[in-house]
Amino acid sequence: MDTNAIDFTNNRDKLSWVTVTAFAIFHVLAVAALFNASWSAVIVAFGLHWVCIGWGIGLGYHRLHTHRSYKVPKWLEYFFAVCGTLTLQGGPIFWTAIHRIHHQYSDEPGDPHSPRDGKWWAHMLWTMFGEEMHSNTEVMGKYAPDLMKDRFYRVLTRWHWVPLVVLGLSLLAIGGVPWLLWGIFLRVVVGLHCTWLVNSATHLWGHRRFQTSDDSMNSFWVALITFGEGWHNNHHAYPTSARHGMVWHELDLSWIQIRMLSWIGLAWDLQVPTARQIASKSIDLELTA
Repeated sequence: MDTNAIDFTNNRDKLSWVTVTAFAIFHVLAVAALFNASWSAVIVAFGLHWVCIGWGIGLGYHRLHTHRSYKVPKWLEYFFAVCGTLTLQGGPIFWTAIHRIHHQYSDEPGDPHSPRDGKWWAHMLWTMFGEEMHSNTEVMGKYAPDLMKDRFYRVLTRWHWVPLVVLGLSLLAIGGVPWLLWGIFLRVVVGLHCTWLVNSATHLWGHRRFQTSDDSMNSFWVALITFGEGWHNNHHAYPTSARHGMVWHELDLSWIQIRMLSWIGLAWDLQVPTARQIASKSIDLELTA
């Protein structure tokens, strides 16, 4: 492992109290949201979940910023990054670095969130430890040099909490406390656990279509709640593919949206493995037929 990298295996005694406190507050207020419901607040939460998890994480942080599996105009790339900050999952440099490290050491020593270190560690505990991981953009930036070159991403990573605060104040002004509780706190907590399930559940349960060196699995139910990110074994077999659902019945809403963007000229250079490449790794007869 790179001697200059953050050693996640030795960070478990360095609790990030800022992160723990923030997560505790958000979870408590997420429960409070259930007692302050309105139809308009629920609709706002669902809409923001699509924008923040579907666009911000799926289309943005993951497939675009981390893996560069397709290209879009710079303004749209920046927009997806801002959407990503609304998930409370850190700025684009932090998120991209963590995910690239995960692929580099997947289910091996150095993986930030492998279930081999514990199911709950992989799901959420890893986020609460390692102060350097949360605060040292320069160290994390070594894994995202492409983003580090861009001042917009450096500033957005440093001030990643600002868009969420602005959104929260806007929701409070427009729809009152129910909109704030549902559109920020409950929506963020649901989004966090949906994303974390990709780290934990899809390395524990499911089925495998491809031979990979890690424990990645495909999970239909995780794919449903993450806009296609649950086809994780497919993704680990072809990390730079813009398409994660490799056959017609593997619903991949993010891929559908990328295709729609390409139809109107807002996305190009879509990276997708060829049939020959798929067959070379496949252990599923359906994909080799």
